[in-house]
Amino acid sequence: MTAPASTSPTPPYRQEVNSVLTALGTDAERGLSRTEARSRLERYGRNELTPEKPIPAWRKFLDQFRDVLVILLIIAALVSAGLWLYERDADLPYEAIAILAVVLLNAVMGFIQQARAEQAVAALRQMAAAFATVVRDGAQESIAATEIVPGDIILIEEGDTAPADGRLIHSTALQMAEAALTGESLPVSKGIAAIEEEVGLGDRGNMIFSGTSASYGRGRAVVTATGMQTEMGRIAGMLEQAPDETTPLQKALDRVGKQLGIAVIVIAVVMIATILIVEDVHGFSAIFDVLILGVALAVAAVPEGLPAVVTAVLALGVQRMAKRKAIIRHLAAVETLGSADVIASDKTGTLTKNEMTVRRVVTASGSVMFGGTGYAPVGEVVPNGGGAIGDPLRSEFVRALAAADRANNAVLQEHDGRWTVQGDPTEGALIVAARKAGLEADALEARFERIAEIPFSSERKLMSTVHEDAERQERRIALAKGAPDILLGRCSHELVGEEARTLTAERRAAILKVNDDLAEEALRTLGVAFRSLPKDVFGHENFDERVEQNLVFLGLIGMIDPPRDEAKAAVAQAKGAGIRPIMITGDHPRTAAVIAAELGIAADKRAVTGADLANMPEDMLDRTVREVSVYARVNPEHKLRIVQALQRKGATVAMTGDGVNDAPALKTADIGIAMGITGTDVSKEAADMVLANDNFATIVAAVGEGRAIFSNIRKFLRYLLSSNIGEVMTMFFGVLLAGVIGLTPEGGSGVVLPLLATQILWINLVTDGAPALALGLDPADPGLMDRPPRPRGEDVITRRMWTGILFVGVVMTAGTLFVLDASLPGGLVEGTGSLRYGQTMAFTTLMLFQLFNVFNARSDERSAFSGLLHNAWLWGGVLLSLLLHVAVIYTPFLQKAFSTVSLGASDWLACLAVASSVLWLRELTKLVTRARDRRHALPIAA
Repeated sequence: MTAPASTSPTPPYRQEVNSVLTALGTDAERGLSRTEARSRLERYGRNELTPEKPIPAWRKFLDQFRDVLVILLIIAALVSAGLWLYERDADLPYEAIAILAVVLLNAVMGFIQQARAEQAVAALRQMAAAFATVVRDGAQESIAATEIVPGDIILIEEGDTAPADGRLIHSTALQMAEAALTGESLPVSKGIAAIEEEVGLGDRGNMIFSGTSASYGRGRAVVTATGMQTEMGRIAGMLEQAPDETTPLQKALDRVGKQLGIAVIVIAVVMIATILIVEDVHGFSAIFDVLILGVALAVAAVPEGLPAVVTAVLALGVQRMAKRKAIIRHLAAVETLGSADVIASDKTGTLTKNEMTVRRVVTASGSVMFGGTGYAPVGEVVPNGGGAIGDPLRSEFVRALAAADRANNAVLQEHDGRWTVQGDPTEGALIVAARKAGLEADALEARFERIAEIPFSSERKLMSTVHEDAERQERRIALAKGAPDILLGRCSHELVGEEARTLTAERRAAILKVNDDLAEEALRTLGVAFRSLPKDVFGHENFDERVEQNLVFLGLIGMIDPPRDEAKAAVAQAKGAGIRPIMITGDHPRTAAVIAAELGIAADKRAVTGADLANMPEDMLDRTVREVSVYARVNPEHKLRIVQALQRKGATVAMTGDGVNDAPALKTADIGIAMGITGTDVSKEAADMVLANDNFATIVAAVGEGRAIFSNIRKFLRYLLSSNIGEVMTMFFGVLLAGVIGLTPEGGSGVVLPLLATQILWINLVTDGAPALALGLDPADPGLMDRPPRPRGEDVITRRMWTGILFVGVVMTAGTLFVLDASLPGGLVEGTGSLRYGQTMAFTTLMLFQLFNVFNARSDERSAFSGLLHNAWLWGGVLLSLLLHVAVIYTPFLQKAFSTVSLGASDWLACLAVASSVLWLRELTKLVTRARDRRHALPIAA
């Protein structure tokens, strides 16, 4: 059991402090009594997240066998084993063993890949604070965070992690880093005043939330919610409720499995009925033999290698993507990326670097622009309008940045080529700007030794430091930074060049107008100022707020968490590929709209807020997601609603994010993508893919890889199914037309097959292996990222593919039966060979048909000769299959096992000539298809 957020229907952030304390039955100074705390712990339970009931490993392993196609293969293996028991035509049931080995390998690979799939709630638990400082019976004590109860008074200071949700009752310059929960890129200043209207998480300035950390100051709060009732707990609950999404590939292969299951039954029934009708079959034994033959042929129609080849190709794709810094956690997610038509991206840390960057410095004589993004102190510094920076602008902006650098507690560090800031991100950005301007930390430190600090507070909105001046030892200097309107009110002069001039009312208004203009550009602004302090007037004991009077205004500094350098190009590439980027963030609407416009996501700067979404009915939301591409100040429920609305409209959604607040939407989306560097453990565990370099451009590259993989899956499906259909039709029409083509039993009675069951099995094992797998390694088709994503409901095998598959099957059947007829006496074409010779010729022809067909299968439209030499693996697979077949034809013990005879050079030439027809005839149909597509201006698809 967990505690309610409060006993009042009005949320704590909208109540005065005394009302919250009364509702929770506690005292701000003394806290709860230890007796009452124990009572509440029994009543509400421990302050921890409810763990998910673990799924046993054996059940996870058995889940790998639930796929329709896998079930079909298991049935095929059992039937094959039954046939072996009945006929005993070999030492072991080799076909059944081979099929079961493929199924088992597929299950093991899937089990290993998904072993860590459900650890999101565990990661949430690890984020919780281990210990917390509380006030009980009027005394401070440190207790395990799990023992905190509603009504406890907790103390929090810089570096602490909040152990529960709480309403602040005292705050001294407290700032909380809430990016992981709300998406807010900057630490949030906290106060104690009640908030009148209903607001989202990011705007509840008098609340602290479990799992967030204090980046500055200190505070005291009364606990309002623990365990699963905290905002973190609500997210954990949403994660448990979010269903595991079935990927498009899984759905498509499921449909193929069902279609094959129906086809197998139809083939068995039709084959049995045809033989019983056409042939003179008498007696139970003969009828049973026909039944066994029909079932065996149906089993041969199942492409045994399909699940293993799909798994292997996806696994190889995982390895390729890992080299591109995209780590795949679920195999099927590789392909799902290729079908994504919406990327719903978080802003902070995804499209941006989550590193504040100074963009502009405005002084009395003009403004300066700063290039570069993030904390790396690299970037061009130019005046607004271009050209060179001259005086007095240079001296003004250098003085402004020197003041900002010294009135600062952050530290800029470089480790292994990566720059980071220790401390407040805003202060870190000021240091980076100073370095870009050529100001060195050692030189500034040597001249300006700090001797005092008047710290920032949310009430004053200012921070000042006092320094000795090594170059002017007769004075000390006070440096101040803070909210421009507040700071300007404490300034009497403005620095113009090297002269401090009196601030007129007109100049004050002009500075505030510039401040408003910078805010319209979504820049966070700070003012900087200084004051000379004569040593004979100000002693060390006088350094308080009095030094923040009669200041000299130095300028305005505008900063933002800017887009990544490569993000704009990645957004453009995504749009070119028919993918719609959407921004979903917890940040301010103005900031979100400006960043989105800069990236090309939305030019109209329209942003829908979480408050708008909260009151929006589903039908209006469905219309909104079609038109709006920027959503701001959203909470986890809003993100989920947006993703679900997009899915209702038929979109395949890839959701990116890095915070705890993103986890439920990541799990619900068709594919969740988490950030590897800035991402929380929670987001990584809920996601299907993790970006090791946090680079939005990597997503677009991964989409291209996903499309290439799906294209290759279609290639080997085209190959496997056309080859298997060719085998089934050869057997079916061979029996049906046996008398016409001279296929008669040497003993004079019974049913004669054009190919033996062992020969069909051999062709399946050899051609369904190396060549099919090599097709999965085919290079990406040209122009793959210039096409729109495939429609969400499109089958993995399209009508055009089925047409090509059936055409190839007919050609194989006709060619194989023609060679069989020409090899046997009688029939349409007179031959002179024995039955065993004729079957060997048909066996070889069908084998060669499939090796030629592997080149056809690379596309339904492009010529087989396009990029013919680009895939060395394909040629290797074909050569291996050919060598294995030669061994079956000429090796004595294999001749006996497969009932083959040696063939001469003329026999091979005849088989090659007929088998190559599938290549030339398919080329003619592709030529017609390309001409028709050009007439209808259709894009060529793989």
